[in-house]
Amino acid sequence: MDISGVSAIVTGGASGIGAATVRLLAAGGAKVVIADLDRQKDTGEALAKEVGNAVFCAVDVTKTQDIIDAVEMAKSMGPLRVLVNSAGIGWAQRTIGKDGTYESAANIDAFKKVIEINLIGTFDAIRIAATAMSQTEPLEDGERGAIVNIASVAAFDGQIGQNAYSASKGGVVGMTLPVARDLAAVGVRVNTVAPGLIDTPIYGSGDQSEAFKAQLQKGVLFPQKLGKPAQLASMVMECVTNSYMNAETIRVDGGIRMPPK
Repeated sequence: MDISGVSAIVTGGASGIGAATVRLLAAGGAKVVIADLDRQKDTGEALAKEVGNAVFCAVDVTKTQDIIDAVEMAKSMGPLRVLVNSAGIGWAQRTIGKDGTYESAANIDAFKKVIEINLIGTFDAIRIAATAMSQTEPLEDGERGAIVNIASVAAFDGQIGQNAYSASKGGVVGMTLPVARDLAAVGVRVNTVAPGLIDTPIYGSGDQSEAFKAQLQKGVLFPQKLGKPAQLASMVMECVTNSYMNAETIRVDGGIRMPPK
């Protein structure tokens, strides 16, 4: 699919993997809506200025109206044909506490929040954006658009304490095929990319951060280092532009299989 002149939305687009994807989409000629939380406004607007053909839109993916606003903004820029769901959070907590009390068991509200953002927010963005895509003129072979979700290898190799995160990302993986089957009727493809250890700002900076990352990368088969956001974004772009890619989940992880902890 040729993305030149089309509009695209990247949730969580102001930093990390999302920002790397924004850069590649913009370089390919797409007009990009950087959809991220209001507190990311300065970062998002700076990125929009950097790439040129992009704008920032304050979006909380747990709010349907925010998603609709981003979709309407994208439609005003060109036919909406691309959605990349990169917004998400992590949360680590063990299922039960050490003292044997009900009160020390995992915080169920925290579990619900991760599911609400990572899984429900992803599906909400899909259903709203795909509705808009279904109204566009079809391209070659009836194609109208492409959706790419960002999951995680935690969907398959969840570590101790990753119950909420793994459940949310496993849900994203699990809905990829049925949603792709649904949207085949309107010519919209759906794929999911599952990154491994990607060097993003989530790890912080400084000597302690570098030492922590050096320990993490020992589990990567080859090359034995953390991946770069641009390497992950290139796979997202392949899923967007390759019109025969559909209903797949692709690991981009250097061959890592995460240990229990």
